[in-house]
Amino acid sequence: MRFSLCVLMFLGLLGVLRYGGASGLLELSLGKFRNVLLNQTNSVEAVIRNIANNVTVVIFQVHAQQSDVMISFNKIPSVNSSAIGVDKGLVSILRPLQSVCTWHLWSLDANQVLSTTISVPYMEKDPIPGGCNLEFDLEVDPNIYLDYTLIDTHIKFAPANLGYTRGANPPSCDSGTDENSRWRLRYDVYQYFLPENDLSEMVLMSHIKKMSEVQSVKANGIKMVTLTADDKTNVYFSSLPGQGVIYNVIVWDPLWNTSAAYVPVHTYACSFADLVDNCSSLSKLSTKVFFTTLAVLGLFTCFFGHRFWKTDLFFMGFIVAGFFFFVFITRVTVLGYDVRLTLTAVAGITGGLFLVASWWRFGSVIFCMFIIGLVLGFLFSSTIFFTPLGDYRVFRDDVVFWVTFSSVALMVPVLFVGCPRILNILASGIVGSYAVILATACYVYTSLAYISLDLLRRVLNDYFNRAYTNVPFQTNDFIILSVWTMLALSGVTVQLRRERSEVPFPPHPYLAWKRERERRSTNVLDPSHHIPPLRERIHNKLLHIKDFFQKEQPAGERTPLLL
Repeated sequence: MRFSLCVLMFLGLLGVLRYGGASGLLELSLGKFRNVLLNQTNSVEAVIRNIANNVTVVIFQVHAQQSDVMISFNKIPSVNSSAIGVDKGLVSILRPLQSVCTWHLWSLDANQVLSTTISVPYMEKDPIPGGCNLEFDLEVDPNIYLDYTLIDTHIKFAPANLGYTRGANPPSCDSGTDENSRWRLRYDVYQYFLPENDLSEMVLMSHIKKMSEVQSVKANGIKMVTLTADDKTNVYFSSLPGQGVIYNVIVWDPLWNTSAAYVPVHTYACSFADLVDNCSSLSKLSTKVFFTTLAVLGLFTCFFGHRFWKTDLFFMGFIVAGFFFFVFITRVTVLGYDVRLTLTAVAGITGGLFLVASWWRFGSVIFCMFIIGLVLGFLFSSTIFFTPLGDYRVFRDDVVFWVTFSSVALMVPVLFVGCPRILNILASGIVGSYAVILATACYVYTSLAYISLDLLRRVLNDYFNRAYTNVPFQTNDFIILSVWTMLALSGVTVQLRRERSEVPFPPHPYLAWKRERERRSTNVLDPSHHIPPLRERIHNKLLHIKDFFQKEQPAGERTPLLL
């Protein structure tokens, strides 16, 4: 950042020398948005005139979608008087009789960058966002700093200070912790989701207006958490790659009942510049192949799982073995994603075949139904924690979370212990149809995929418990939820009607084979009784082969007769 700042300072000085100090002029009004095109060589001078005397602070903001821009108090920027990023702002503390404010804007991109600006006024009793900054470069920093990974998104901001009149000294930030200090302030963190599957600049510009001022933030955003001065001013959220999200913080003074908003910040949790796995193409080819294949098997299981019992066992065994193997190999190795997914597929096939083989050899319906019920229980428990219930503070404790989660998951096989056929049909219908939803998420964004992804993230990451897992629920999600419900109900209904007159489960194959073998050996009227056993038949065949290679004996008597 400092290197970019030095480069831009040099370019700004070069622009002054080259163009004789001429620059674009942008006349603004308080509280009004203006779109502006920025470039790298010439600064745009933003000016607000005729500021009222009762205004003590003006927060000027500039927002761009993906290219960094610079905002500065001065024509030649410096570290302590400028900020760089896609969502940045500066606080202008007005002097007595001051009625004009000026800022300078640049782009760090060689091409022109579309941005939007707004200036928000505050009065003397309104708190000042970032007024007690001790961490960042600006003396008063109203910005929210955001960084993300594939797993979580982290925002942090500087504490606010109490408001004061023009010309007065700012209240001390650390003089005390009583009700007359900045420690009485409260911070409400808000989240706002952009429309799904829409990455256009104009959509961002139109929606960021809803998260820039106090009243519009309260009207449109979702309040996620309230922090006090004793809490750290940073919050974690679950990352949603490809989904636009805007965050903002409202600081509230309970004594004066006044509020002020920080500068909103947005993210898509992905890169627009990457050639592979960018914001427009998030799913890898290996992911699409894996989940599409799983969806085909799941769709078959949804409608025919109980009839084709071994296929149902293979599908459930694949899920259990694949899930636990992926967690294990991710935890203990540093292999690439494609390699891990391939090994997971191999492990899943092995697990499915093992469950089928265990049924054939031992025929334990109880064991197989426990595994199948556990899969349904895990999906049911994950769905419960996918709701706002999962963001309750008590579940940030891993012990509380996993005990509750496991109890809910185990409740499913326990409740259906007396009716295993119903449990198997429900599990094959619901889990099989959800496999179709996971495959759909590889091609079209849907929040329903995070029912299982959030569980996987919590297993794989020790610090995911601090993240809020709220997700958008928009048109696509309602459509896909309807498809999931329709598939699950149809699959369960078809199987219940078809299997109502059939035996609950097929007979144990190994016992059936042994019973058939005993029947053949004892029933003399059975034609198969006169067929020699397999071992004797193989022995006779070998004797015939041996006789073929023996030399023919000459005719005649070679030894004396034995009386």
